[in-house]
This record gives sequence, structure tokens and C-alpha cells, in this order.
Amino acid sequence: MKKTEVDKTRDLVARAILERGPATAVDLAARLSITPAGIRRHLDSLVADGILESREAHVTSVNLRGRGRPAKVFLMSDEGREQFAHSYDDLAVSALKFMASKNGSHLVNEFANARAEEIERKAKTKIATKTTLKARVDALTDYLFAEGYSATTAERGTGLEICQHHCPVAHVASEFPQLCEAETEAISRMLGTHVQRLATIANGDGVCTTFIPAAGKTLQSASSTNRGE
Repeated sequence: MKKTEVDKTRDLVARAILERGPATAVDLAARLSITPAGIRRHLDSLVADGILESREAHVTSVNLRGRGRPAKVFLMSDEGREQFAHSYDDLAVSALKFMASKNGSHLVNEFANARAEEIERKAKTKIATKTTLKARVDALTDYLFAEGYSATTAERGTGLEICQHHCPVAHVASEFPQLCEAETEAISRMLGTHVQRLATIANGDGVCTTFIPAAGKTLQSASSTNRGE
């Protein structure tokens, strides 16, 4: 059935939250050039259908303005993510559960590591020519975005953050956190510096957030240290 303009706009709103993470109605209205009343109608519809969830925004001294109700933040629900392309299915979860139940937890770990190493192998070609940490982070983010993670990079305090607004294996990772752990270790190896995973979609957060300290070693300096240079 052909989508109406209302359906297309509704999908656009959902996609904006999927790709850029949790947002308020005011933020979305400005970003998508939709009237506040119009954006709220779409948000209410998406919440009613279980595609989005709403939470009360954290209130700080900066956003304490007026006497109105605290702004709500809208984020993608698990059901909403299922509306978009995923690379997992029930068979994957069942297979990993079967391995774990047969005293094969080491096999689950091996699978997680193999998956992370495959990501690392493919992404390294994008990162290898970059000579600064920021350039490597940007290249890795571009790779993750192309692979369906809807990743973005932002400067945060004393470092950089990679935010993955979509996770193709979120449901599997919620059952087997080894996938997230192995992926984090792979990111650290690719960037040649310690990284810290601050949040994950699999753990119920709105986005997967990885912090990279700006003072960390680059791949080149890290490899030189390892060689004793």
C-alpha cells in the first residue's frame, strides 16, 4: 500500500530519532522544519504505536525556564528498532543459548570475538591511512554508519564520543553482553587507545556511547611503544 504524506513524515520523525538519538519535540520541530503542533501529533502517534518511548528530560539550572511542564525526551523503543533492518533473528539467539547451555560459554565468547575481529578487519582499511586520533575516530564512525549503526561523532570534554544510535544486534547483545564487550575491545585496538563504553542500547540505553580520551595514544605511537621504540 502506498504511503501517504502523513506516513512519510511520521517515518521521517522516527528515522531522525533512530539516527540522531533521543530528542525533544522542540529539537525535532527545528531539525525537520515541522510546526511544534505537527511534530507532537506524530510523536503521540509513534508513542501510541509503541515505536517511541517518552521520558522526562533531566532538568538543570540551564533549562529551568518558565513554569511549564518539564520537556519530554523521545527515544526509540525496542519495538521501534524492529521496524528497521536488523542482522539478527531468533535463530541466532537460540543457537547461542544452546551453546551456552551445553557448557559451551567459551564458544559464545569465541563467536563474539570472531564477530568483533571481522568488524575490525573491514574497518581497518578505512582507518589505516589516518594519522591523527580524530581522523581515525571519524573514519571509524563513517564505517559504522555505512554498516547500519547510524553512528555520529561529537567532542565531549577532554575527548571524543562515538554514538551508535542503532544496533543491528541489540536483541542478541541484550542476551549475550559478550558481543558488546568484544566490540568495545575491537574499537580500542583499532584506535590504539583505551576507550570506555558509557552506554549500550542492549542494556536499555537510548544509544551506544563510547568515550575516547583525547590524550590517548594514536595507533602509530601505540605500536611504536609496543616495539620498544
